[in-house]
Amino acid sequence: MTEAEGVVPMQSVAGAQSPPAGGPPVCETAAEAVRAADRAARAAGVTLREIAELDGLVAVYQLYDNIWRPDPSNPPVTTELLRALTKGGNYVVGAFDGDELIGACVGFFSAPADKALHSHVAGVSARGRGRSVGFALKAHQRGWALRRGVSAITWTYDPLVSRNAYFNLGKLSAAVVEYLPNFYGGMNDGINGSDESDRLFVRWQLDSPRVATACSQARASFSDGTGAEAAVTALARSQEGGPLLGALEGETVFVAVPRDIETLRRTHLEQARKWRAAVRDVLSALLADGARVVGFERSGRYVVSRATVRGDAL
Repeated sequence: MTEAEGVVPMQSVAGAQSPPAGGPPVCETAAEAVRAADRAARAAGVTLREIAELDGLVAVYQLYDNIWRPDPSNPPVTTELLRALTKGGNYVVGAFDGDELIGACVGFFSAPADKALHSHVAGVSARGRGRSVGFALKAHQRGWALRRGVSAITWTYDPLVSRNAYFNLGKLSAAVVEYLPNFYGGMNDGINGSDESDRLFVRWQLDSPRVATACSQARASFSDGTGAEAAVTALARSQEGGPLLGALEGETVFVAVPRDIETLRRTHLEQARKWRAAVRDVLSALLADGARVVGFERSGRYVVSRATVRGDAL
């Protein structure tokens, strides 16, 4: 590939880990992942490249500052931290429209050593939204990781943000691992406000057929085949837009989230807090009971199953 095609060439790395038995060789999986990332970048109209120079890292810091509008004492990342991460060989990549940085993603290696990457923060400017720039960044991150023998990427997201849930679970086919109450503490920024920072911890198994299908931009199935005809609704939206509790018993359980939690935090903070408490109670209880999130519907609700989840969904 060339930079003109959207993604800069990624160097081959020796010592790649073997995939699960029966899967394609790592080199084959990585090569196809890089090709998929190239297609995603071209479709989004961006060039993706690693950033290591100080002026580029300052631009990443400023991009995040404009997106999150954080408390000055608590930015998503600092320029100094970005500099240290790049020196350590970690992932700092920008999405460029011409010379303008319109998106960036930052990740670092995590345990087990040399086999996992934790994606800490990713954001796209207002100018880049609606173009699948975020998808292009994640596809690039997958190719970058596979070329280095990394088999999984993890990250967190706010379970109340419907569009992020659909992106992570529906479009990328990431798997929910754990519910983390108030994970970051108070963030006090322009997106989270004064809300508690509950997060879902997700894992992206990079060499799974399900993820490969998702990154090829083919439509993937959202669930493990569990029928919805016997589903129960554990949490729904009331006519007033608040959380409405239902039943937890059932093989398949629906858990709704608000239509637009970010607006709700600004216009009806008390209702936003009720949603936080309700989703925390219901979703964490289901996960603690051994259930698994198997998808997220565009209508704005999680699909949770007590049935055994296929290995390729992980």
